[in-house]
Amino acid sequence: MSGSMSSRSALVVGAGIGGLTTALALSRVGWQVTVLERAPELGEVGAGLSIWPRAWKILDDLGVADRLVDGTRPAIQAGLRRPDGRWLAKVGVDAAERTPVMVHRARLHEALVSELETRDGIEVRTGVTVTSLAELDDADVVVAADGIRSTIRKELHQREDVRYAGYTAYRGVTAEPVPGDASTTGGETWGTGVRVGYAPLVDGRTYWFVTANRPAGETGGDHHADVTALVGDWHEPIPQLLAATPPSAVLRGDICDLRLPLKRFDHGRVVLLGDAAHATTPNLGQGACAAIEDAAVLAAQLAGHARVESALVAYDRTRRPATSRLVRASRLVGVLGQVESGTVVAVRDAGLAGLGAVAGLLSR
Repeated sequence: MSGSMSSRSALVVGAGIGGLTTALALSRVGWQVTVLERAPELGEVGAGLSIWPRAWKILDDLGVADRLVDGTRPAIQAGLRRPDGRWLAKVGVDAAERTPVMVHRARLHEALVSELETRDGIEVRTGVTVTSLAELDDADVVVAADGIRSTIRKELHQREDVRYAGYTAYRGVTAEPVPGDASTTGGETWGTGVRVGYAPLVDGRTYWFVTANRPAGETGGDHHADVTALVGDWHEPIPQLLAATPPSAVLRGDICDLRLPLKRFDHGRVVLLGDAAHATTPNLGQGACAAIEDAAVLAAQLAGHARVESALVAYDRTRRPATSRLVRASRLVGVLGQVESGTVVAVRDAGLAGLGAVAGLLSR
């Protein structure tokens, strides 16, 4: 690495999964990185997330994957079911290498932080709120990884891009491993305007989610009681999973994405990454993976171009079309999964059963 390349500096706004992966990836190609995080300390909330093979390879290359698993992965029977338990489609255990590794979001974040602490040339500043790009004039590149409600994106675009998808999501993780079907099966169950998904995490516990059509903003109340009323009488192990999850551990949040068409991700020496660039509904389980892939592509382009602006244009040309397709596809799955008409549900289920496999719909 040349001296001029190694002396380049980056400011990364946001210390979530996308921001920390970016810091690691840029450090690996010789950049000096400062991460700015508005929270007073590093941390991540949420439940489970899926890491698909391309993103897993990136984490492996960055030294993070070994911090997440001990080399073993649960072999499960997964697919798509109806509320009474009848399978519409299955994916067998022989497809394990083509399906995601399921980890707790906080565990992935901790692994990124642990790896980051071993690297020279990365500084993390917590308790820093960025309100304007004018505050960030001392770096060669500014990476906006500040989430779906990105301050930087809003300043650049001068518009509100966040769109409510029409449904809310409850998420939880069992307190302990649950024996039986919870450890050997996974996937999703689609009802009428309601969906359930679950998958075993690498630590033995089980992550689950429930989506339901609701007006925006109705996020109060007893979440555990609400979700039990919605799906507590569906097939096992769904009731078992709910019973094994502490009520205080159930999270609820409205599902949103960004309006299309998406704007350019590059703006001179400023670039949008992760949810700040292409927040998507979680229906394909690839939101975190997209941010991880963004980080790898951005680092590769910055390493391969002498001019920052040229590197960011190349990043935009690579990532914007790919993530636009992801946003559209995930939105379509959400529309199909949240159908409320009984007649349409019957047609949908018949069509899904005819597909024979739903590898892309396994776990979120």
